[in-house]
Amino acid sequence: MSDTGDNNKLGVRGPRSGSVKQSFSHGRTKSVVVETKRKRVVSKPAAGTKSSGPQGGGDPSKRPAGISEAELERRMKALAMAKAREAEDAKKRAEEEKRRPKAEAAAPAADPAAVPGEPGPGGPRSVRKDRDRDTRDDAKPRGGKARADDGGGRRAGKLTLNQAMSGEGGRQKSLAAMKRKQERARQKAMGGPVEREKVVREVRLPEAIMVSELANRMSERVADVVKALMQAGIMATQTQTIDADTAELIIEEFGHKVRRVSDADVEDVIQIEEDSPADLQPRPPVITIMGHVDHGKTSILDAIRKARVVQGEAGGITQHIGAYQVQTESGSTLTFLDTPGHAAFTSMRARGAQVTDIVVLVVAADDAVMPQTIEAINHAKAAKVPMIVAINKIDKYDADPDKVRTGLLQHEIIVEKLSGDVQDVEVSAHTGQGLDDLLEAIALQAEILELKANPDRAAVGAVIEAQLDVGRGPVATVLVQRGTLKQGDIFVVGEQWGKVRAMENDQGQRIKEAGPSVPVEVLGLNGTPEAGDVLNVVETEAQAREIAEYRSNAAKEKRAAAGAATTLEQLMAKAKADENVAELPILVKADVQGSAEAIVQAMAKIGNEEVRVRVLHSGVGAITETDVGLAEASNAPIMGFNVRANASARNTANQKGVEIRYYSVIYDLVDDVKAAASGLLSAEVRENFIGYATIKQVFKVSGVGNVAGCLVTEGIARRSAGVRLLRDNVVIHEGTLKTLKRFKDEVNEVQSGQECGMAFDNYEDIRPGDVIEIFEREEVERTL
Repeated sequence: MSDTGDNNKLGVRGPRSGSVKQSFSHGRTKSVVVETKRKRVVSKPAAGTKSSGPQGGGDPSKRPAGISEAELERRMKALAMAKAREAEDAKKRAEEEKRRPKAEAAAPAADPAAVPGEPGPGGPRSVRKDRDRDTRDDAKPRGGKARADDGGGRRAGKLTLNQAMSGEGGRQKSLAAMKRKQERARQKAMGGPVEREKVVREVRLPEAIMVSELANRMSERVADVVKALMQAGIMATQTQTIDADTAELIIEEFGHKVRRVSDADVEDVIQIEEDSPADLQPRPPVITIMGHVDHGKTSILDAIRKARVVQGEAGGITQHIGAYQVQTESGSTLTFLDTPGHAAFTSMRARGAQVTDIVVLVVAADDAVMPQTIEAINHAKAAKVPMIVAINKIDKYDADPDKVRTGLLQHEIIVEKLSGDVQDVEVSAHTGQGLDDLLEAIALQAEILELKANPDRAAVGAVIEAQLDVGRGPVATVLVQRGTLKQGDIFVVGEQWGKVRAMENDQGQRIKEAGPSVPVEVLGLNGTPEAGDVLNVVETEAQAREIAEYRSNAAKEKRAAAGAATTLEQLMAKAKADENVAELPILVKADVQGSAEAIVQAMAKIGNEEVRVRVLHSGVGAITETDVGLAEASNAPIMGFNVRANASARNTANQKGVEIRYYSVIYDLVDDVKAAASGLLSAEVRENFIGYATIKQVFKVSGVGNVAGCLVTEGIARRSAGVRLLRDNVVIHEGTLKTLKRFKDEVNEVQSGQECGMAFDNYEDIRPGDVIEIFEREEVERTL
């Protein structure tokens, strides 16, 4: 552009000075000189003159270089035609808007020559209009402001960073969203309420519900629900619980439907449906090995698995339920459960019998039928499970298998050798003799049972054992009974819930899924479940959490009801009975849930009407500072079974004098607690009669009182002994001697046939002819 004329120059005026008067308190003022800058102004050419810009004409020296007069005129004509077409299109749109129904006022014009483009703030645009806009843009100077192309040929606004990065102008709103936005804007401009479509929901309402949960089930704001309660005269916060009647009024006020349910209805989602016979597939049998302690149950399983489990158990006895899978030479799969045989593990054996298909009863040939053998027989009968008798240790010199068979007859177990229907196999875990026959007997029994399950359904399983692992958290050994348990499944088990984070088989290998009769260790629980709990897979975490909370609350209420006396008389009678009972409080921490349960049950059997053991707390996992604090408050020792105290708990226990005892064999723990409880028993007092004396005459001695002149007729009279005064063979006084004299001398004892003088402490009603019984007390320690 040439700068020949001063009137056509673009310039920025310099700063202008001025004064501003400032006012202060007490009428003072002050003038301040300030500078003001004016904005840059583009001056317009005077009327009748031609601009020096590209739209100017006339003087070629005042036009951009390379632009002829003809070119400039052609551009001006194109601009004028574009403006005319735009005015014509606007007029057509206005006429069409008037003809359309009000509901379709924002719809694109039905112009066959116009293809709908991207909607803008003023409504839909057409490609033809965009072409006109492009024509106008081409006519504008190159120094104009750049505009972004929105992908429909239309340029709108500045180019943003998102548009530049996406290459297509970023995410675009749909036409329906634009319609809704325009309708809301129109409603707002007219001052009316912004209406939205109301969604009517069916709200499941239990007997009591928290305000925040009620708002969540209605999908309403908590503040609105609290406000509605306040308007109804109920001052409740979002964390408070309201009854079902009040909640029903609020739900109806918000326009929703109510469905009253009981708390137990949350478990309806895990109702187990029967499988159709077409879906059932063969599954491996579950075999539980049961019997008396040290009869060789685990050794037989070792020989079958060709592993060494016994060496890993303290004292050589099984203290956990082990679950293993074994592949036989014929290719079939067997699942074995190994249960403890000690008397303390009664509940473990009962659990083993409940989840099993076949029971292998192990009886030592050199020991015959023992108490836990009988108990295992009873468990198997109660569960109605077929039984196979394995007579073990037949390699010993004193083995007598026939004695075992005869002993089993007393308990209605008739083996095949005695013309019965119970299979019996003679085996030796040490030499491996008879193990193949045992596996063949198991396979035959499993074939008779025709065991089947549906693997294509939500998994159902039983918790065999549970523990709190330091590195992995709560871990449950689960035997899948129906369905297939997969990684990622959400489940509820007893009072706990979780999501299957990982699964490991009996070899410690990670697996993705477990079918029927497969034992697995499941990780991902929020707490340690009880051994024997049932695992059910559910659809959502909300369902699992709700069911677990309901079960937990129900268990708390049950425990509270069991511990509370129903009437005041019962409460007073219980308190009076407890006054005479000495308690030994203890805390129990074990490595697995089954061991903790067994220890608590064993503690309940220790004691009598005078002494009892009270388990303040039992749990799974390491001994913590919390346990030490509870033990200190209760003056109780801590019994750790296969667990240890962490460093902070050890230091705290040393500072506070709390005793922590560690055990790895349940025998030792039970014996130590018995000995400690025995120390609380009051010693038994025995009386030994050492002599009799007869009063011949009574003397009154000043300063002493009545003194009896006696003849020792039997035994011996001692000064330190206790005495009773008998009159007509009725005891009228019991006490101690104040004095025992022989002639005038005090003596310690007087032999039979000799005379002596006796005086009683605080008693003087003695007469000739009375008989004095002389005895000594002896304290004898008692044990439980």
